[in-house]
Amino acid sequence: MPDSNLSFFGRLSLAMGTFFAILGNPDLAGRVKRLREGGPAAQADAAPVPAPAPAPVAAPVPESAPALKEASPVAALQLLGLLQRDARFVDFVEEDIARYADAEIGAAARLVHDGCRAVLREHFTIRPVREEAEGSRVTLADGFDASAIRLTGNVVGSAPFHGAISHRGWKVDEVRLPRLAERHDASVIAPAEVEL
Repeated sequence: MPDSNLSFFGRLSLAMGTFFAILGNPDLAGRVKRLREGGPAAQADAAPVPAPAPAPVAAPVPESAPALKEASPVAALQLLGLLQRDARFVDFVEEDIARYADAEIGAAARLVHDGCRAVLREHFTIRPVREEAEGSRVTLADGFDASAIRLTGNVVGSAPFHGAISHRGWKVDEVRLPRLAERHDASVIAPAEVEL
């Protein structure tokens, strides 16, 4: 099947796998960010291109790149472990679902959904970025938070922007992950089971 025609579950599997890969790999996160911004993701580590000789007119000073924070792979692994424990998430994503009927996949997806939702509600306080209902008309003034609001559609000109909310967004207010013992191996997200 061509990559552009992935099924819903194929896209879901790819999205979730990419989500956790990005949390645990800052280099991958940077490449994905550059790709989403329209830049060359594969050239992340390429040597910088030498600047042309200075022109007689003073060139604008480029802004310095923001400092990147390294994500904790332990927290990502811990969340993945909780999703596996309560929702069998990894089992579901790693299963070859091509041989199952849509009804069987739907039944399994309902169980995974319920478990994932329970994990999120137990360990995170999540609220919408925007309180207005989807479809509501809004005006975004100059200086709006571009990390919390993404403009889509025909984006031309400058603020103020007038549009309709197509997705309210999500923001985490509180994280309540359990504390881990110092010797806990977070990379084991589900231990092997041996029945005696």
